[in-house]
Amino acid sequence: MRASGEFGPAGADGKAVTYDERLVPHGAGVKVTQRADRDGMSVAVRVRGVAADHTFGVHVHTGVCTADPDAAGPHYQNVRDPEPPSTDPEYANPRNEVWLDFTSDDDGTARSAAWHPWQFRPGEARSVVLHERATSSEPGEAGMAGERVACFTVPFMGGEAASGGA
Repeated sequence: MRASGEFGPAGADGKAVTYDERLVPHGAGVKVTQRADRDGMSVAVRVRGVAADHTFGVHVHTGVCTADPDAAGPHYQNVRDPEPPSTDPEYANPRNEVWLDFTSDDDGTARSAAWHPWQFRPGEARSVVLHERATSSEPGEAGMAGERVACFTVPFMGGEAASGGA
C-alpha cells in the first residue's frame, strides 16, 4: 500500500491536515508505505517541507483526520490497553504500537520505518499523526509526544488482506 499527499488547512480535503503551520506548513509532502506478508509488516513514512532540524513524534492512529486533531483517536495498539488512552509502557511502546519518530534535516525532509511481527486488525489503523516532539517511554508519559501538529489519513491494509490472503 502506498499513499501520498500534501498537507493543507484543516477542513480542506481532510486527507492531509496541518494543525501547526510553523512545524508542518501548507504544501509539505508526506508519503506512507506499508508492506506485509505472513511474517509481519513494515510501515514507512517520508516527509518533505516540514520544519528543518526538528524532532517529531510520529505514530499510527485509529481515526481519520479532520479539522479536530483529536478525531484521529488514540495510537493503534496490537495488544490494547484496557484503560485507554495508554501511558503505561507495557502497552505504549514501539513494539506494541507503530512509532515512526524522525528528525528532519536542513531541508525539512526525513524518513522513518518500523517492522512488526504482527499486522493491523482490518479497519482499525486509519492515519499517521505527527506530534510536536519525540515520543516518551517513561511511565505515566509513555507514548506521549506533545500536541498533534499534522495528520494524514491512510488506507492501511489489515489482517489477511495485508498478506494476500495467506
